[in-house]
Amino acid sequence: MSERYFEGIGRRKESSARVRLSPGSGKFIVNEKELAAYFTRHGDTNTILAPFAASGEKQASYDVSVLVKGGGVTGQTDSVMLGLARALIKFNPDLQPVLRKGGYLTRNPLVKERKKPGLKGARKAPTYTKR
Repeated sequence: MSERYFEGIGRRKESSARVRLSPGSGKFIVNEKELAAYFTRHGDTNTILAPFAASGEKQASYDVSVLVKGGGVTGQTDSVMLGLARALIKFNPDLQPVLRKGGYLTRNPLVKERKKPGLKGARKAPTYTKR
């Protein structure tokens, strides 16, 4: 990677991703693996690369390095997408209205709800019996 890069932090559920974007040849590395090797589920790579498609930027003209920790596959996918969008904003602030309109700069606040006392889970109650 070159010395000049732009960094974006993305979070979702229990996952956190640090995305570094630099001008380059189109390499996309996630935790020292290729993008398709790390995210093997169908559609995850499309979700991650959506900020490139929405902004009209060519992915082939950037090198992306990602360090992602915690959470599951969905949380990691969405955190990398948010981090990539934030890094693109730092690289080119003119892209902010387009990415904001597409919803790529908004953190998804949904997290697992805690279990409540007297219930079987967060909301499921024991079966009611009359007698």
